[in-house]
Amino acid sequence: MQVLPLRHSARALYAALLLGLPALGLPALGWGANASAMDSAMSTALNAAREQRWDRVDEQAIQGHVLSGYVDYHRLRGQLPQLSPETVNQFIATHADSPLADWLRGQAISQYGRAGRYQDLLAVADGEPAGSARQCYYYTALYPSQPEVAREAGMALWKVGSSQPDACDTLFDRLRADGTLDETAIWERKMLAWQAGETRLMDYLGNSLSGQWQTANDTVARVDRDSRAVASAPPCLGPECAATAAFYVAAMQRFTREDTAEAFSVWQAIGEHLTLPTATRQAIEEELAFYALVRDVPGTQSWVDSVLPSLDSERVLELRVRRALAERNWPDVIHWIAEMAPEQQQNSRWEYWLARANEQLGNQEAATARYRQAAQDRSFYGFAAAERLGQPLQLNLERNHFDEASRERIARLPVVQRTEALLRIGEDGLANSEWLNAASHFSLYEVRELADYAEHRGWYPRLVQTTIAAGLWDALDWRFPAAYRDSFINWGNATGVDPYLLMAITRRESAYNPEALSPAGARGLMQLMPGTATLVSRQVGISDPGPYGILDPETNIRLGSTYLRDKINRYQGNRLAAAAAYNAGPGRVDQWLASNSVDAFDLFVESIPFRETRDYVQAVLSYRAIFESLDNGGNSQGVALLTPNERQTRYDSASLRR
Repeated sequence: MQVLPLRHSARALYAALLLGLPALGLPALGWGANASAMDSAMSTALNAAREQRWDRVDEQAIQGHVLSGYVDYHRLRGQLPQLSPETVNQFIATHADSPLADWLRGQAISQYGRAGRYQDLLAVADGEPAGSARQCYYYTALYPSQPEVAREAGMALWKVGSSQPDACDTLFDRLRADGTLDETAIWERKMLAWQAGETRLMDYLGNSLSGQWQTANDTVARVDRDSRAVASAPPCLGPECAATAAFYVAAMQRFTREDTAEAFSVWQAIGEHLTLPTATRQAIEEELAFYALVRDVPGTQSWVDSVLPSLDSERVLELRVRRALAERNWPDVIHWIAEMAPEQQQNSRWEYWLARANEQLGNQEAATARYRQAAQDRSFYGFAAAERLGQPLQLNLERNHFDEASRERIARLPVVQRTEALLRIGEDGLANSEWLNAASHFSLYEVRELADYAEHRGWYPRLVQTTIAAGLWDALDWRFPAAYRDSFINWGNATGVDPYLLMAITRRESAYNPEALSPAGARGLMQLMPGTATLVSRQVGISDPGPYGILDPETNIRLGSTYLRDKINRYQGNRLAAAAAYNAGPGRVDQWLASNSVDAFDLFVESIPFRETRDYVQAVLSYRAIFESLDNGGNSQGVALLTPNERQTRYDSASLRR
């Protein structure tokens, strides 16, 4: 395999970082004679401040340290709610360029709200805060002066299917007292709790209703035991039928998810006889149409087609087009894409499929026009359209150039100095918060300067997050940096796996965070499960790294490369299937290939039943092409999205699996 050239002087940068030297001429700020001792004192002080152990804070040792505001934050936090709002606002103003300002504001809102100091709360609030508890405190405080605003927000907080924090009790009591939160609102929340499976909340709400709702409560209990009982439910529930609409939405959506075929049959029998608001009927039928398509329920397609135009549902229209693709019904592909909202139609995915459909129907001129439109987009389907036209992939690459003077100026910004100091004392999470707070509030030019600085410091996860926070989608050098490049080249060559593909997998899996941990337990750069790492390490003849050793970047890349190689070999070199297996597991991919025999890569991608895996496969192949193009100096000439075999093979179990 060809050894790839090294971009961005990565070896020099890596060596500088290992030695603790300033990278590429960047100034090593804060490293005076006493800096190490001050950092040590600050680390001790910060840990003590978190625990409100002020006897362990050496004020003199940390005086003038760039992170002293963190100790001040914990001191003020501990003085709430007795602290005056003037003191809180003074701290917020002093630290306006740091997340500390919002953190103390949030703490003050919580503490003032809990203490009932509502005027103090309003004095420090800056609009609606984040989080249900703080929102409830905020709107309780706002109620006397802006009751209509508080009522609207309070009802939005009420209408959820799960329990809200105790902080909401006072607000809800006021809404009950003024009649805003009436028995109909209580019933509607009970139905939301029913849908969410929150039995205790259901019972509490049901017991809050008067005897006029007894028949409605009894009906819910009966249908909860047997969903088919909805067929014999009264057409009018509650006083003046106030319970009817919410009941049928909840009952039918539960029934639909439990047994779509039976729910469809019951709805056909009762739907036309019920007097329901249009929005209620649409909610029921949208859910029913979605699951009918997902589960391929026999005898439902003509009904789905009849109701779909009235549902205004992006997800059901997508499923209907994918059904037409599975059936190779090209006129239906065109018809149902035309039913989409204009902004949905303009997505390169649907432009591409309109082109494919017109091509299959012999409308070459229309197909070419659609391919050209799709090919302007930097995406899987945009790249696939470009290949159909025989033209280079469109990167829409944004170039940014900054010099050492700019980096030195950025290095002196307080936020950058705080970030550097937090990293020095091992507070990586706080460093990320500082950095991303700046990226979210700086001007676009300043954010680009931050990104350049992060790149030259080798802060790759932080660099990628900077581009996301600021929406720098065309800054590809920053979105796809040369992180861990030597390791990818080394283990790619050793395993026979394309290093660009390894980079793409890693970029998608962890965005270069070597300590990334998924909810399922996958770890490290290439997001390996510990069990997988154990098996692969045995295969290559090394000791089991264990759940922490797997976080080592070199080990993670070595084992991930080997695991990916096995998947590529399993599917005879087909990277689409291998990427799908890396995400969803080879067992599922084998099942998909066995149940679907398609003669085109794009139809295989659309046949993948999991949205996450469909998106994953597209991202990985697109990222791989971007990495190669960047190594060509940003030139995509000669870069291919797919191999000839991937474009031409039949996607079934016989042709792909050994």
